[in-house]
Amino acid sequence: MKNLEKNTATNVFRSLTAAVCLAFVLLFGSSCNKDFPNTLNTNYKNDTTGINNKTRKVLYIIMDGVRGKALRALNPPVLAQIVKKSIYAYDGLTDYQTSTMTNATAWSNMITGVTSDKHKVTTENFSGNQIASFPSLFTRFRQTNPNLRSVSIAASKIFNDNLAKDATVTLNYENDDAKVKDGVIEEFKKDDAGIVVAQFHSAEVAGAASGYTDASTNYINAIKQQDTYIGEIMTALQGRKTFASEDWLVVIASNKGGVIPAIPNNPDKTVYADDTRNNFIIFYNPRFVSQFVPKPDSDKLPYSGAAPNFTGTNSAFSFAKLPNATIGNFGTGDFTFQCKIRYDGPASNYPSFISKRASFTAGVPGWVLFLEGDIFQLNMSQVGQGNTQVSGGTIRDGIWHSIAFKVWMNGSVRTVTMYKDGVKGLDKVITNVGNFDSPAPLTLGGNFISGEGGTIDLLIKEVAMFNVAIPDAAILANMRKTTIDATFPNYNNLVGYWPANEGGGSTLADLSGKAGNFTMSSTAKWKTFTDFSPNLDPTVSEATYMVVPNNVDIPFQIYTWMGVIIQPSWQLKGKSWKPNYTDVRI
Repeated sequence: MKNLEKNTATNVFRSLTAAVCLAFVLLFGSSCNKDFPNTLNTNYKNDTTGINNKTRKVLYIIMDGVRGKALRALNPPVLAQIVKKSIYAYDGLTDYQTSTMTNATAWSNMITGVTSDKHKVTTENFSGNQIASFPSLFTRFRQTNPNLRSVSIAASKIFNDNLAKDATVTLNYENDDAKVKDGVIEEFKKDDAGIVVAQFHSAEVAGAASGYTDASTNYINAIKQQDTYIGEIMTALQGRKTFASEDWLVVIASNKGGVIPAIPNNPDKTVYADDTRNNFIIFYNPRFVSQFVPKPDSDKLPYSGAAPNFTGTNSAFSFAKLPNATIGNFGTGDFTFQCKIRYDGPASNYPSFISKRASFTAGVPGWVLFLEGDIFQLNMSQVGQGNTQVSGGTIRDGIWHSIAFKVWMNGSVRTVTMYKDGVKGLDKVITNVGNFDSPAPLTLGGNFISGEGGTIDLLIKEVAMFNVAIPDAAILANMRKTTIDATFPNYNNLVGYWPANEGGGSTLADLSGKAGNFTMSSTAKWKTFTDFSPNLDPTVSEATYMVVPNNVDIPFQIYTWMGVIIQPSWQLKGKSWKPNYTDVRI
């Protein structure tokens, strides 16, 4: 009996302690290191569908310039509690398409739900915008629910002037986050508060002045201050006299990040590594189960697809030939050749794998790339002249490589230069300034009737020829790319481009529209692959960037929460993030 009485007293003490702690949480938002309270009645049967009879409303807080990675490192106390009942990401993306990121662009993404290719906001002054064609969420709510009260309280007047014209109320407190906070708290005193947007700007000001890193005192202090303001706002929200009959979605997100010193030898070459686009996004409701959304391992994305597989021994090689043998003849002009290759075969001597030449015999014109042991070599000859040969480096290792060479005039001296995996290789002077024009067709895989030996087993992709000598810097800067598009250096100088990604059939299509298609031999087969190569930066699909919340997802999530039927004509770019609910019913 004494033990029972002792345990009962202990439990009562613990209950009282918990009650006191809960009261402090309600008052101060971050005390006792507890979650924001779940004020739901737990005496009802389970409801995991999120369906309830409460009035849905939205609080949307924007923290300009707060990098998600900096916030994660700082882990300020209020937001650290909020994420315990949230869908959240510290590697969210402001935008994965725009080349230049501005506050105005970021705001427009997160208020309209479309990216700059539609809303056309690319500068801080909103010049040339098409927001009238892709309206803000304030406009959409005025159209779909004109009785809903929407309020925008901003520390940047230009935000309200351009994005909140159709809000029921706009309040401007230029560069004064404290007054923005006070304005939100005052708004919560109104029974009909429905959509409340608050825009903080001090972290952006501090980041622009002293750096967006977690080592910048002014920047970190600004974030901490905003975290305190959010605690006060959450306390005021939960103190509404109508709170028990309301169901609030709280969205807290940064509009963008900011430039920080580059990480040396950073293997991540995707926009996930672009700190100007790195933001955080939180969708909070006290009924949500915490869901952390990590980014993919973007520094180790595989290079995947299909490629022609050329195999064979001695004269029984598989190949692909270009029917028009004049393609690749440049006379005495400059040219550049490049491709991707994975060599799986054994060490061999003298099997060709790409050629525009009929044999190795000196004086037979043309050029050939071939394997000598583990190393690829380029051998060239002009009519009546000897061979010029230059080494390109090791490629026989079962890993994808990017290789290239160019023939060019270095002053009055004709020169050939080799490249591999973003590194410039050997230069070699070509003895006579003749030409390498050959009647032999450009050939992938094995080729020669005589002089060719060994064994090949390789994949070839992204074959391209240009009728200019591309500058060294441009070649090296783009060797890691796995596709060629209009942004590629000297794109208009392509004379042939064969991605070789068909995956089946006997044709390798020329996407330049100038050279024609390769025809594969019946012995050449297709092979699919998924490889990590330290030498390549695979093109990242849009789906890869959509695995984390993007700014354009926020309007979509808000419309979904509020029961607005999203029309296809709105052309929204985002998607909805489905919450998991706690095991309670309202």
